[in-house]
Amino acid sequence: MKKYTLVLGVIGMDVHAVGNKILEYAFTNAGFKVVNLGVMVSQAEFIDAAIETAADAMMISSLYGHGELDCRGLRGKCIEAGIGNILLYVGGNLVVGKASFAEVEQKFKAMGFDRIYPPGTAPETAIRDLKEDLGLMT
Repeated sequence: MKKYTLVLGVIGMDVHAVGNKILEYAFTNAGFKVVNLGVMVSQAEFIDAAIETAADAMMISSLYGHGELDCRGLRGKCIEAGIGNILLYVGGNLVVGKASFAEVEQKFKAMGFDRIYPPGTAPETAIRDLKEDLGLMT
């Protein structure tokens, strides 16, 4: 059975590392090959790692509120790099100021993200979604 690869990291100038380690542990235990880029990861680093590892998905987190700016244009850059159909997941505290999660989700869907998660989402939720999106659910 194929082991699916996931590129994981905290985008932009964000240095929140604890959640990143929890996600790495959870996805690894769920049977995925996890390439953890750590914190302060640029869009180019995500894309390069995805290409190098033939990744099936990118799992991007941000807690410092600038995810909207840091993630803008990522789907387009993936398309330009030849990996336009890669699954893009993002989660955390993604915007500055008060906005409902429905607004945040709509904004990120419009930017080409497949799944968007609010702060405090259990890793199991994203694991289930990833398995579903990869066609691994029976």
